[in-house]
Amino acid sequence: MGLGDSLLGLSEPVPIESYVPMMMFAIVFGLSMDYEIFLLSRIAESWRHSQDNTVAVGTGLAVTGRVISSAALIMTAVFLSFTASPTVVVKMLALGLAVSVILDASVVRLVLVPSVMVLTGRANWWLPRWLDRILPRLRA
Repeated sequence: MGLGDSLLGLSEPVPIESYVPMMMFAIVFGLSMDYEIFLLSRIAESWRHSQDNTVAVGTGLAVTGRVISSAALIMTAVFLSFTASPTVVVKMLALGLAVSVILDASVVRLVLVPSVMVLTGRANWWLPRWLDRILPRLRA
């Protein structure tokens, strides 16, 4: 028996269903793209104004950090509410998604991505000339 079995209402060890990790990955990947687009679009907007990578990353993170954290906490609370389900597979998905969302939002989106962007500097904004010519110009 594990430490959290009584909290989840499990009376005996339960094997992980084979499709649960695949479903969790697909759902978390979709959710994380929302955070990523939100963060990177704000960083790119700041880059267009300042042309300074460090300022752009700092500004983007400062503006979106609280929103990303709040959204992750709300989703985590919703996912954890599903642990009250009597179905073991729902409990597995709920707990896995809650932990995944917190880790993805806090570690990956708010620490790892901005850190790598600061370290790579102007290389973040490099685009091959042939691709730059064919992409539409979207200026606000």
